[in-house]
Amino acid sequence: MKYTKTLKVRVRDKHRPLLNQMARSVNFVWNYINELSHRSIKERGVFLSAYDIQKYTQGAHKELGLHSHTVQKVGAEYATRRKQFKKNRLNWRKSGGVRRSLGWIPINTGMAKWKNGQVYHNGHYFKVWDSYGLGQYSFRTGSFNEDARGRWYFNVVVEVEAKIPAGQDKIGIDLGLKTTATCSDGTKLEAGHFYRDLEPKLAMAQRAGKKKQVKNIHAKIANRRKDALHKFSRQLVNRCGEIYVGNVKSSALAKTTMAKSVQDAGWAMLKTMLKYKCDHAGIVFKEVNESYTTQTCSHCGALPNERPKGIAGLGIREWTCSACGVTHDRDVNAAKNMLALGHERPEEGIPVL
Repeated sequence: MKYTKTLKVRVRDKHRPLLNQMARSVNFVWNYINELSHRSIKERGVFLSAYDIQKYTQGAHKELGLHSHTVQKVGAEYATRRKQFKKNRLNWRKSGGVRRSLGWIPINTGMAKWKNGQVYHNGHYFKVWDSYGLGQYSFRTGSFNEDARGRWYFNVVVEVEAKIPAGQDKIGIDLGLKTTATCSDGTKLEAGHFYRDLEPKLAMAQRAGKKKQVKNIHAKIANRRKDALHKFSRQLVNRCGEIYVGNVKSSALAKTTMAKSVQDAGWAMLKTMLKYKCDHAGIVFKEVNESYTTQTCSHCGALPNERPKGIAGLGIREWTCSACGVTHDRDVNAAKNMLALGHERPEEGIPVL
């Protein structure tokens, strides 16, 4: 069985000037389409499709130094995003200033190839740090993307053989702030280790106005978080046949006083990783309703008075059920209840909402 996977490799810094120039051309195309589409809707009441946009941009690639398929991909992406956000005009892509858009150069299927140990696109060779052995793959769609530090990466979709893990464990996962993730078997991914030791350096750099250093520290934190979540999710997928996680929404909690802790935890990123890795491995992944999972005893299903309730109960990390006498770790108990809900065997006392 095969599935598609996106590989990301870093492009050598010597190609920055060329990629920056191409990115400015992409921004020019986007802004032209943005204005063209807005005028068409305003003056004629006609929404331009990707096919319509192609007629207006045909031949522009020669003057802009882009591949013709790149211009087509920009038009197709614009039409998709306009429909998604239901707007007559989208945000402009800015090539300069404080709020400039990060570089983006889309590539159509087959328009980038591996030649002479380099990525070949639009008549140019790009050296990359090849950590995947790109020569063994046939490239599909891809893109060049810039990060906040001005570094460029080549992202490409390839087809790989699926490796079915042998593990058959069943795991429930509770997402939290003190620990990013707690499993029903007691395994935990601690929160805060991504950035705690870097916080003093970040504060000093911010006070000193060292913008480049601030960007580097933020990027290091993001890389640490992503690395930890990748390793944690991979370990679970390799040993499990079923994974159930709570349906907590970080977007809602990000509007509260807990915003910093929520965003640092990376819940959405972890769930995304688990979902696509489970799909590739052919194992079960499901989000379950986490209501009352913290308060319900996973052993007897009771809702005792000693249970942690609401915001006031966030400080209670362990509690003992008066009905059966079992002592629970708050997060492990919630994860066990989620595992039971995933099997569609709700514990007694957990309301079905």
